Amino acid sequence: MRSTCKYNTIQIVKYQYIQKLKLPDAPGIYIFRDRRRRPIYIGRATSLKDRVRSYFSNDLIDARGPRLVDMVTKASSLSSQATASVLEAILLESVLIKRYQPFYNVEERDDKSNQYVVITDEPWPRVFLVRARDYDQAESNGVPGSLGFKVRRRFGPFVESGTIKEALKILRKLFPFRDRKANDSRHEAFYRAINQSPRGNELPAGAPEYIEARRQYQRTIRYISLFFEGRSQRVREMIERDMRRQARNLEFEQAARSRKLLYALNHINDISLIKRGGRQAEDSRWRIEAYDVAHLAGTHVVGSMTVSTNGEAVPAEYRKFKLSRDANDDLAALAEILSRRLNHSEWQYPDLIVVDGNHNQLRTAEAVLKSRRISIPIVAVTKDERHRAARLIGSAAIVEKYRDEIIAVNAEAHRFAVAYHRQRRSMR
Repeated sequence: MRSTCKYNTIQIVKYQYIQKLKLPDAPGIYIFRDRRRRPIYIGRATSLKDRVRSYFSNDLIDARGPRLVDMVTKASSLSSQATASVLEAILLESVLIKRYQPFYNVEERDDKSNQYVVITDEPWPRVFLVRARDYDQAESNGVPGSLGFKVRRRFGPFVESGTIKEALKILRKLFPFRDRKANDSRHEAFYRAINQSPRGNELPAGAPEYIEARRQYQRTIRYISLFFEGRSQRVREMIERDMRRQARNLEFEQAARSRKLLYALNHINDISLIKRGGRQAEDSRWRIEAYDVAHLAGTHVVGSMTVSTNGEAVPAEYRKFKLSRDANDDLAALAEILSRRLNHSEWQYPDLIVVDGNHNQLRTAEAVLKSRRISIPIVAVTKDERHRAARLIGSAAIVEKYRDEIIAVNAEAHRFAVAYHRQRRSMR
């Protein structure tokens, strides 16, 4: 009860602070900071006013999960930046998260969907998405050319593949660019016909029209790069400067195009992004991962990971771990299991981690997560002499709300570990 009262007190004080900020009912990004002004969480919003207010509602643990409850209690200040559109908020959020790597920005979705936006290194660059896992693997192998194209710039990774696809569709209407399939003449002809791909590269190389078209396209690529750097205001300034220069030079047709582009920038229709963001909030799932160690006097040491989503076991996502050495050291074994699990960035992160043991196991797990700059709440399940759950150590709010799920997934982790241990012994 004391922990709940403490949170309510913090909640009231911080809500009064937020009220004084007078956040706008506009899209943008917000940054929760610690006492040393370091960003600990960065988010984006369709409405800064409504989104930030939601962090101080009574159902925060249900709506956003225990990690963000913990974040709110530790935050000391908040800053924000309004943007002209949701599109710009999405791109700016990505830039800032990559720059600051805030402790509480742990992605809840499957990392297999992470995407980079790449701009190819070609006379007429193409812009398209590449799976982050494929790109990183090619780069780590020292053969980035194995992807089949040279890269001039890359941006991201973007963790919401659907959202970044929608963002690229919007950008392409503003700044027509060549995509991955542009080398297919029929594909390229279609996008030229709907004004979503540049004209000019079909002309004879070296012709004045070709040179001018390529120069204009390089300007377009520059605009797109600035957008993905979170510098959309710089794009507006460049277009305004061009429009004034064109008007002075009596280039009225070009000036009209610049004015039309500027208007489109200031009236981006990103309803699709707003709807997609709403669907993602509704589709959130509560995932628990439980870990246990099994051995016989330090021999045949194994570990297990079991998964529960919204209270239902997910056996397809269970994992077995054969430990690197046999030793009667449960803490070292737990540390190895968690470290190896976190090496799999393609596996979805859990909302809660459950370990079998007491404060020692809890502290060991916390140390592993802290070394990776990952913030996920942890609960330890302490057993009695009959191996029944006697005490749950961790956040009182989480334990109270998810007690049955925690005990069930912990029991499943024990069963799975023991079964694997017996299998290894019988094989030996």
